[in-house]
Amino acid sequence: MLRVAVVGSGPSGVYAAQTLVQQREVPGVRVDVLDRLPAPYGLVRYGVAPDHEKIKSLQGSLRTVLEDERIRFLGNVEVGGQALPARRLLELYHAVVYCVGAARDRLLGIPGEELAGVHSATAFVSWYSGHPDAAAEVFDLSGVDAAVVVGAGNVAVDVTRILARGAAELAPTDMPQPALGALADSGVRRVSMVARRGPSQGKFTTKELRELGALPGVDAWADPAELALDPLYADPGAAAALPAVARRNLEVLRGWAGAAPGTGPGVEPGVEPGAGPSVGPRRIALRFYLRPVEVLGGPDGRVAGLRFERTAPDGRGGVTGTGVHEDVEAQLVLRSVGYMGVPLAGLPFDPAKGTVPHAAGRVLRAGRASVGEYVAGWIKRGPTGVIGTNRPCAKETASSLLQDAGALARRDLPGDPLDALRAAGLRPVEWPGWLAIESAEAALGHSLGRRSVKIPDWAGLLAAASGAGGAGAAGT
Repeated sequence: MLRVAVVGSGPSGVYAAQTLVQQREVPGVRVDVLDRLPAPYGLVRYGVAPDHEKIKSLQGSLRTVLEDERIRFLGNVEVGGQALPARRLLELYHAVVYCVGAARDRLLGIPGEELAGVHSATAFVSWYSGHPDAAAEVFDLSGVDAAVVVGAGNVAVDVTRILARGAAELAPTDMPQPALGALADSGVRRVSMVARRGPSQGKFTTKELRELGALPGVDAWADPAELALDPLYADPGAAAALPAVARRNLEVLRGWAGAAPGTGPGVEPGVEPGAGPSVGPRRIALRFYLRPVEVLGGPDGRVAGLRFERTAPDGRGGVTGTGVHEDVEAQLVLRSVGYMGVPLAGLPFDPAKGTVPHAAGRVLRAGRASVGEYVAGWIKRGPTGVIGTNRPCAKETASSLLQDAGALARRDLPGDPLDALRAAGLRPVEWPGWLAIESAEAALGHSLGRRSVKIPDWAGLLAAASGAGGAGAAGT
């Protein structure tokens, strides 16, 4: 029997486990899926926006895999720490597949980024998604009128949408009660989503983009002058060579740019340059060809705005600065300019790429494949692709492992790894513990007059998993 540890219970980890147990070439494979958190599903639970219920329904497919009798979920197990270093894990299993994602966000690298009110989109997403590491985060939105989101990907669109949505629309989701309450008290009326390049180079999907224009009581707008700077926007014939998603994005933005600034029926006095017309209580403006150069502070030491330099296409797919600057008011700044992998103690790491060096998923140490060590997901290929991209990525890694299975299985193991984990002082949350968390979250939601509501803190999750806390352990 080949015993494998998969570290990470997000899509890449679950797909790797599924491939390993469902293949027929190597019989008798058993997989333990380990996760630092007591809850499974990774970014599907803690990264997909709560109002994207169709995508979140993928949890049902992941659940089916984790309930396979050949697979065992062990949450609340941190790999790479003193209790369970990587070398010890490899002693307990014939092979280890690391699917630990890319948890660190990139900085803007500009003056003033340390000011209060400047956050990563990652922190904001973790807060409204109920990630237990974000339990201490406080996003007081009551004093925020204008927010700026820097980035042009789906995460930037997600946080822009959540900021502009009404709390009543989010109440049916599993958003934690503290986050829902903060959004109910939000004063946000203007959200600017800003990109340094043009609309044809946006990384968001058309579905996400269209959602911004369909929010009740929200006016979505794009500056036609900025759109026209993009040669592919200005020339529909040239745009025909773009991928289908980019072409559709341009058509959506054309529809948003129908009214010139200052001519809309609901324009309010005091609108900053480029903000566009407003016909609803909240306004979203998509801005292009603006590169952040400085966070501006107010007398209270908090962010008061963001200074941008106007950019222009350089003819080679990039942009160049023009020396023209524009200040945009903001009491909240969220950066969403990419992610980087985080080194895991005991594994080699390429800091430039933010990934573990590998060959077809085999971990490389000093340029040679390390026996029994593998990677899949973002820590393997970088933060690229969508959820479905993880399936072929995991399949390639699993195939490499299975090719090595004959040599790997010759090594004797000390016994059930679960006993060793407990002996090391770890307290794994097994599948019944996760089901207890689910029940506690359903009870918490019922007590609040909502559907299932996430327990957002470590103490509440672990108490629920042990059956000692239930809904009351999480607080409201």
